[in-house]
Amino acid sequence: MSAPISRYPVPTLAELPDDIRARIVEIQEKAGFVPNVFVTLAHRPDEFRAFFAYHDALMLRDGGLTKAEREMIVVATSGANDCLYCIVAHGAILRIYAKDPRVADQVAVNYRKADITPRQKAMLAFALRVAQRSVEIEDAEFAALHAHGFSDEDIWDIGAIAAFFALSNRMANLIAMRPNDEFYTLGRIPKAK
Repeated sequence: MSAPISRYPVPTLAELPDDIRARIVEIQEKAGFVPNVFVTLAHRPDEFRAFFAYHDALMLRDGGLTKAEREMIVVATSGANDCLYCIVAHGAILRIYAKDPRVADQVAVNYRKADITPRQKAMLAFALRVAQRSVEIEDAEFAALHAHGFSDEDIWDIGAIAAFFALSNRMANLIAMRPNDEFYTLGRIPKAK
């Protein structure tokens, strides 16, 4: 028997409101499995809706950050916040978007040594400042990001993603959310043709 995926009750699909069930089925059809975050957070439907509405607003919007860069922020800040679920799950997504089987591990452990661009290192330095010491943010940090080509809207995105996933990390740790086994190999091994 495998370990539970949450300290809290996990509803069955049949128990869920129609909109949440439909979202989970859609994810399952796309991914081939249901990421545990969906069923664990469905324990509280109103919070599920709010969480994923903000998640989608941040992670799916057009802007100056690539999908891989958005995931880098999640992985780096989740590493700093010791969130196993988000490191593993978003690490898989980062590997897929970046088409690089090593990048997620590097970013999660020490982005400063990762094989990423100086621009991305500056982005992650700022994201970690937001996630861990936001009270210390100064205008000079905005100037440094501007020098790397980030707009004020991009900087908002960096900060908002870091702040949102600080919440996500804390909730995942609170409920002891376990990563799906599928995430561990995604993006590491080329798909069979």
